[in-house]
Amino acid sequence: MIRLEKRPQPSKLWGALTPVLAVIATMIAGGILFWMLGKDPLEAIRTIFWDPLFHETFGPYSRPQLMVKAGPLILIAIGLSLGFRAGIWNIGAEGQYIMGAICGAAVGLAFYPSESILIFPAMVLAGAMGGWAWAMIPGVLKVKFGTNEILVSLMLVYVAENILASVSQGLLKNPDGMGFPGSRNFRDFPAAYNTDLIEGTGMHWGVAAAFIAVILAYILLTRHMLGFQVRLTGEAPRAAKFAGVNPTRLILFCLGTSGALAGLAGLFEVSGPSGQISIDFNAGYGFTAIIVAFLGRLHPIGILLAGLLMALTYIGGELAQLMLGLPGAAIQMFQGMLMFFLLAMDVLSHYRVRWKTPVAG
Repeated sequence: MIRLEKRPQPSKLWGALTPVLAVIATMIAGGILFWMLGKDPLEAIRTIFWDPLFHETFGPYSRPQLMVKAGPLILIAIGLSLGFRAGIWNIGAEGQYIMGAICGAAVGLAFYPSESILIFPAMVLAGAMGGWAWAMIPGVLKVKFGTNEILVSLMLVYVAENILASVSQGLLKNPDGMGFPGSRNFRDFPAAYNTDLIEGTGMHWGVAAAFIAVILAYILLTRHMLGFQVRLTGEAPRAAKFAGVNPTRLILFCLGTSGALAGLAGLFEVSGPSGQISIDFNAGYGFTAIIVAFLGRLHPIGILLAGLLMALTYIGGELAQLMLGLPGAAIQMFQGMLMFFLLAMDVLSHYRVRWKTPVAG
């Protein structure tokens, strides 16, 4: 018989190993899934994880795209990880991502066709404030009325999606678009376009912001008193109360920071790779970033690596759909397996597996 015995303290060794084991288990289970769909599992896994980086034909195009896909995932996941460490669960980053994109795009389009160098910085500020304001709704409701931030933030995602559909067909609709929904394309508006900092590398301002966020989050968590309070609240809530941690301030800080970073991700995406506000602008980055945050063990460096890995599954998944005819739903299921196995493997960091021989009656 198998019995789980709770560890006195979570195992650091298993905490480091579980993400690796989760990735391996995902590859195995994913291979079985692809085999059941009539595809060669080894070829499918190779197409997803190897070809985007090293294939002589696809690699030169896919490698820059890795940075484009990873940027918003890392930026959002860094913000989420601060709250998750403190036991504050913002599940609505997708809505904050959308609102940041809408607010930032609205500021830029309001000045079309001006060529002022101040337009893009104003869009960045508006994007961050849009995401921050949307995150403050569950934050204020939690500190004032004790509501559940999980439910409120999640429900606000659907409100944001409806606002996105509305402005795409109304307020921000391109007046020269011949009736099609969607805003002007920022590629035709140089002052507001988030172009590559180094041509052909995929390194735009959103990617740079993601790397900066990783560095600042690391410094905050390891060198600043506020970071200590975040970690203490998550690890020992009662000790945090005795230490004088202000829960109201911490809740608003964590939700506000995660909302602002999600809003920035939305702004950088809409003004760069996406190019315009449209009905189907949101690509699920806000939800996928939750997987990235936990796969990275809520650590800034881990999140950086996890973001690159998840971006690889996006690019490799698109390549597998094109080359092997795999359905998009199978790729999404493959990505979801990663979270499932991560949570399953995480049991090993908190519990020991014991074998118990049944006693004959």
